[in-house]
Amino acid sequence: MPSRRIPRDEILRGVRVLDGGLATELEFLGARIDGPLWSAHVLEDDPGKVKAVHRAYIEAGADCIVTASYQISRMGYLEAGYPVQYADAALLHAVELARSVRAGFPGRRIVVASSLGPFGAALHNGAEYHGNYNCTFAELVEFHRQRIAVLAEGRPAADLLAFETIPSLDEARAIAEALACWPGLAAWFSFTCRDARHVAHGEPLAACAAFVAGLPQTVAVGVNCTPPSLMLALIAELRTASSKPIIVYPNSGETWDAAARCWTGTADPAAYGDSALEWFAAGAQIVGGCCRTRPAHIRQVAAAARSLSAAKQLLGDRH
Repeated sequence: MPSRRIPRDEILRGVRVLDGGLATELEFLGARIDGPLWSAHVLEDDPGKVKAVHRAYIEAGADCIVTASYQISRMGYLEAGYPVQYADAALLHAVELARSVRAGFPGRRIVVASSLGPFGAALHNGAEYHGNYNCTFAELVEFHRQRIAVLAEGRPAADLLAFETIPSLDEARAIAEALACWPGLAAWFSFTCRDARHVAHGEPLAACAAFVAGLPQTVAVGVNCTPPSLMLALIAELRTASSKPIIVYPNSGETWDAAARCWTGTADPAAYGDSALEWFAAGAQIVGGCCRTRPAHIRQVAAAARSLSAAKQLLGDRH
């Protein structure tokens, strides 16, 4: 991403609130996301819905919006019957849509992060939640390198890359190797975890965080697509491993029933906001939402961020 206006170390300055589930909100708006390209289908079929979701999250208080590109890859597009050029164009189109919505809020500083899901997301079999891939390390590197190259060298440019739902240390290492040609890029790395200490594949989160924190491109390290009940413990793990800003965006608290193919449980935005206040207090600098979170959740997160800021200001004034 040449000719970046914002210095890399300042990209996330002032960012406290991330957006929520993009695919979730698209589905609530009536979009079909059950195809092999998931929410990427909507980029072409109904881009207005994608823009509406970005707009709703900014209006809810998000300082950062993530593009509708999580599922996009050349491999995935080829399997769906599209030429690779369509995948490359879709990556940039997703950025263009997010930037166009940001332009409608000239009085606010909104960061655009380009979402890049793990290799498992392109397999359509849930492999991103265990990280056991039937591919070589070189193939894993190439999968990520192709997408990074498009975003690094194309226009329009996002402010940073968001590597999301990373299930293993091995995949983090593959991304690092793929990124090596572009040391000037900015990126965050967010892992999905199976318990309070380990990423989905089984490695300690602290080890994964320490590794990616050492990369020149890393501006934040975090956890996403993980139950909110685990966040406090995982934030503590991240704090032991790295001094990088911590970003957390868990699921709503509902649980996916794979057998019945439906979500169970309830999503309580107010309770989510109460938890967000605890996550901020525990050391998370940026909080948002993943699966099944909606603008109502992010509105509560934004309120929590304001509350914490006001409390700090009051404490400062007293001293």
